[in-house]
Amino acid sequence: MDALERLASRRRVLRGALGGGAVTLGLPFLNCFLNENGTALAATGQALPSCFGTWFQGLGLSPGFWEPKEAGVIREMPMQLKPLEAFKDKINVYSGMRVFLDAHPPKVHQTGAVAVMGGGIPDSDNGAFPSIDTLIASHIGQRTRFRSLEVSCNGQRMSYSRKSASASNPAETSPMALYQRIFGPDFQDPNAAEFTPDPKTMARKSVLSAFGEERQGLLRDLGAEDRSRLDEYFTALRELENQMVLELQRPAPLEACSAPENSEEGEHSMVIEHASADNRLFSKLLAHAIACGQTRVINIVFDSAGGNLRTAGSPVTFHIHTHEEPVDPEIGLQRQVAWFQEQCMMALNDTLSALDSIREGDGTVLDRIVMMYGTDTGFAKFHSVENMPMFTYGGAGGRLKTGIHVPAGGDTTSRVGLTIMQALGLPVSRWGTESNDTSRTITEVMA
Repeated sequence: MDALERLASRRRVLRGALGGGAVTLGLPFLNCFLNENGTALAATGQALPSCFGTWFQGLGLSPGFWEPKEAGVIREMPMQLKPLEAFKDKINVYSGMRVFLDAHPPKVHQTGAVAVMGGGIPDSDNGAFPSIDTLIASHIGQRTRFRSLEVSCNGQRMSYSRKSASASNPAETSPMALYQRIFGPDFQDPNAAEFTPDPKTMARKSVLSAFGEERQGLLRDLGAEDRSRLDEYFTALRELENQMVLELQRPAPLEACSAPENSEEGEHSMVIEHASADNRLFSKLLAHAIACGQTRVINIVFDSAGGNLRTAGSPVTFHIHTHEEPVDPEIGLQRQVAWFQEQCMMALNDTLSALDSIREGDGTVLDRIVMMYGTDTGFAKFHSVENMPMFTYGGAGGRLKTGIHVPAGGDTTSRVGLTIMQALGLPVSRWGTESNDTSRTITEVMA
């Protein structure tokens, strides 16, 4: 019996029940599954896969208070990014970016969000575009149990993850439900000594295969629109079938994998204190899901476009404050708006902390992922889509340099998305539509 087999035979797994279903709690394994540098699997030599995520917050930040003073290496965090001080060396800031409207009438709180996430401007015929996360997931997420995972912290099931103008990925609003979905009865601990394929999964797989064989016969008798819809339906079935094939295979061991302890969850609402609490729980769950190889793409909506969050006991939302609160001449800011924006950055810090808390060799999950910040406006008081706050976090497994401020001088926000896609190995040379179409990556951060 070699060293790995001896370690596996001593593997400890905790088993229990939650809500009537079995739960498996895997404990961390040892560094023997990684190479000496902690950057690749020892058994195969393959590098740890890079991951992607988005973190969305409505209403952005205040112009002049989030941009570093100097280009290049970030030496001092600006006022509104102070809550992220611990991650100064793992953040990139892109200032001066804008969304080009191309004579399209702006859709309040929608245009900026769609452009940042999808590279195009919504008009009367096209409300959205495939979002960057779905493009990336189609490339790096096909061999994981979940192609992507979406969560929302404000109690609304909406997300900004879209496969097309008519198909979006709904977000989970309950950390408890997400826990059960990831680490419930269907979770296969990649480090467990024993692996037994689920016979129910085998049965479901064979049924879906039978459905797939009927596809051509159905398509011949339908019109163009129905053929398109049915093709989308069968594509979803094929993805599900491929997922089930993966579930029948023994997962590769992952040194950092451990299922988190389940926690009591509170109320899900638009109260910012509740949203912050849910964000902390969601972030820990998603960080463990990545470490356990369950997904490589995550999407977090802290607050939707338009800013619906409010403080406990107050009916006045973040959105209303941005329009009605005067600028304090002493500090040059809307004080209450600045408070909401600070809470958002503190929540983002919680997400980065969760990703950075799970070590993988010499790095962490945060080092392996690249997270993109998304928002809907550059200056909420006037619904501006100029000088949009744009950030990335994490180094994509060494594919991106970090700790850099890049003044973009009025370039389209699509440059950030294109840079991320190329860093993650997608075969794309340009991204965006009309004036937001670009073939220029941000070379200053490309490793």
